[in-house]
Amino acid sequence: MKRITLLVTLVGLALTGCMEPVRQDVEALEQGRETPRKDSVRQDVEALKQSQEALLKDMAEIKKLLQIGEEQPVAQALDKVLEISGAPLKGNQDAKLTLIEFSDYQCPFCKRHAEETLSQIDKEYIATGKIRYVFRDFPLEMHKQALKAAEAAHCADEQGKYWEIHDQLFANQQALKPKQLTRYARAVGLKAGPFKKCLDSGKYAEQVRKDIAEGQKLGINGTPTLMLGVSNGDKVENVKMIQGAHPFPTFKEEIDKLLKGSDQRAENN
Repeated sequence: MKRITLLVTLVGLALTGCMEPVRQDVEALEQGRETPRKDSVRQDVEALKQSQEALLKDMAEIKKLLQIGEEQPVAQALDKVLEISGAPLKGNQDAKLTLIEFSDYQCPFCKRHAEETLSQIDKEYIATGKIRYVFRDFPLEMHKQALKAAEAAHCADEQGKYWEIHDQLFANQQALKPKQLTRYARAVGLKAGPFKKCLDSGKYAEQVRKDIAEGQKLGINGTPTLMLGVSNGDKVENVKMIQGAHPFPTFKEEIDKLLKGSDQRAENN
């Protein structure tokens, strides 16, 4: 959208620049004054007409782009079957649907999604057994503490406290240095010694990088990005990608549609 706005501005400025000398020449001729450009006014007027025609074409293209943007659905079909084995999972393992989130503990949009939208999804769909929720790490390069924070969550998982520290990390995303991570570990009841040893070893760094690589293969370039699909054991099918921190009603609409479709397929079989 910013690129389109800039294009419109530049085209407008260019057209204004082209019109000014022509306007001056036309005024001079109407007033009976001589102008050094007298012989070329007609050529300039013709050039101006051509510029206007080109501008109209550009505006038509811009209109098409804007219409495409308005018509493009929030949930994009993804022709992939996803694998979730080994990833942190919350909810009923046998739930009909799976929601996979690629996220970054330092991303403010991810924090907003976790605290405002995911909490509602949890209450209505995860806690009721309709959806299983899977978290995948996608720390962005510009967030220097996000990768270590992701490792910390896996270290907490060794002591059965993945989701507890997951919430702590988002709640304190402005303070994710290693010493602070150990403090959050103590706050959720972890044994600090084993946690710190795990964190210092970097044993989960490669696992986090594998999540990043998988996300990139799926076309993910920002967070949060969520994948909603039909559960099939450790696989997820009929996947739709939802990019960005959308409000709960957006997810509810997509979840309910997929649940209805899943029920209809079950009845037909």
